Amino acid sequence: MSETTIAEKPAEAAVAAAPKPTPALKAILARKLGMTRVFDPKGEIVPVTVLEAGPCPILQVKTNVPHGYEAVQVGFGGTKGKNLSKPELGHFAKVSVTPTQWVQEFRVPSTTGFEPGMSVRVDQFVSGDVVDVRGTIKGKGFAGVVKRHRFKGGPQTHGQSDRWRTPGSSGRERVWPGKRGPGHMGAEPGTVQRLKVVSVDLDQNLMLIKGSVPGPIGACVRIYKTTRPKRARKGTPKVVVKKAAKAAPGKK
Repeated sequence: MSETTIAEKPAEAAVAAAPKPTPALKAILARKLGMTRVFDPKGEIVPVTVLEAGPCPILQVKTNVPHGYEAVQVGFGGTKGKNLSKPELGHFAKVSVTPTQWVQEFRVPSTTGFEPGMSVRVDQFVSGDVVDVRGTIKGKGFAGVVKRHRFKGGPQTHGQSDRWRTPGSSGRERVWPGKRGPGHMGAEPGTVQRLKVVSVDLDQNLMLIKGSVPGPIGACVRIYKTTRPKRARKGTPKVVVKKAAKAAPGKK
């Protein structure tokens, strides 16, 4: 056997053993760690939320046949096997992935390139990206209308010293469904749109996002590349394009 053939064999084996790069998903699961502040290049303070984003192993790839839609199922966060049922443990063992606490599906236009066992990491986001963050809002318990719906309240005059935060009369007839009133506040899905990614730490799988995100510390949130266009600011002058007047017949 020639020396050239012997030298090429290890190189070919290394290429075959190298892991395949994961296609860009532009969506990831993350854990909320808290809030802090950083300084931008101008020296101004920027309040940010610190998120531990990924790595998220791909558990399943769903296609139009036989599932009826295109999606990628990922997991995030470690958990003990005793907290899962046998069918759930079998789902993770099928792709040789450590059991995770959260499992989520992300719809994609095409699942080409995605395979079970791959890992979605935070490196698909860069500083300056605009994202939407979805999570479960903190539960506030039973709340009145002033806190829950931002009612103004009644006047504190004419002897009404202890009832100015009440909702007032609900009407003489029946109370229609959907009428705003006191009740349970929070503990429901919420989304904050168009948040800017300040920085990404690839070594520690951290992402700093400007502003606040829904959920308490330790909660799982979903980060998506935003699809909502940027709104024009109020008071922005509109660009008016005047059409050239048509010349009258016979005149230049």
